[in-house]
Amino acid sequence: MRLAALALVVVGATAAIAGDAPPIRAMLWVPRDADPARAFGSAPTECLRIPADPAQALKVEVGRAAFRTPVVLGGQAARAGLSCETCHRTGRSNPDFQFPGVSGAPGTADVTNSLFSTHRGNGTDDPRPIPDLSGPRDRLKIDQAPGAAKLEPFIRGLIIEEFDGPEPSPAVLGGLAAYVRALSPAACPAPPRQPLTVALLMEDARRALHAARAMAAAGDRPTAVTMVASARARLGLIDERFSDPTLNPERTALRAADARLAEAQAALREGRPDAATDLAVWLRDSRALQATLTRRERASLFNPAHLARAAANRRLPG
Repeated sequence: MRLAALALVVVGATAAIAGDAPPIRAMLWVPRDADPARAFGSAPTECLRIPADPAQALKVEVGRAAFRTPVVLGGQAARAGLSCETCHRTGRSNPDFQFPGVSGAPGTADVTNSLFSTHRGNGTDDPRPIPDLSGPRDRLKIDQAPGAAKLEPFIRGLIIEEFDGPEPSPAVLGGLAAYVRALSPAACPAPPRQPLTVALLMEDARRALHAARAMAAAGDRPTAVTMVASARARLGLIDERFSDPTLNPERTALRAADARLAEAQAALREGRPDAATDLAVWLRDSRALQATLTRRERASLFNPAHLARAAANRRLPG
């Protein structure tokens, strides 16, 4: 079963290059009978309370962005396009997640699976329900109180051991813990779900880039690079929904914007002074890009009708 899952990851990547993969990569780990409007067309509303203290608020924003990029998990998970948010959508759970060889019923995952980890694989299929990180604290297995000093080591273990990921920077690790602590059932908005839109994903990208600028100004270039990676991941989620040939001009503009962020990442890695200007200019221009994309949103897979047809007609690798 685990070999089948590994084959899915490899075949899925090959199929994507050949153009045979589902139009939305998340369709690889969502069962065919799932409601497309729920699984791909909407997201839970975020139960997040931003701290009043600016320094703590920045920590939460760093964690929020890190939570949304596959770069943090690394390894097979990143190659498959999985991030923390894949299982915990907007910090909640994911009743539609069903990765072959890793899940049992939808909404479960085996965290001791050898597919993603050489450290924690135990040779046993034992998937468990994915917890809602925004739910009651007494239902979570880790004491999140800062004084308990348990959450940061737990998160690091998930990244390093469960997913064989790279060592997170101290700011990324602290940010992830701050983000999880800021999730609370008391902060849940009245509507339980919201439509997944260009505007929503673009706002995520901007928030990640504001965090990138702040971390770069503080001299933490590795964390700033991760923040830019998060913004680029959100652009990628828009890009895959603009796959119709009639949307080529919009997709070209989107990919040009991504290329500019790739340049900003390179400038950050190299410590070049133009990185800050690159990010500021990108943020300035992002509203115009968003307007361009939003004008054609109804022609893309953000349109529920188009999305339902794509989900029904998708081809699965293997």
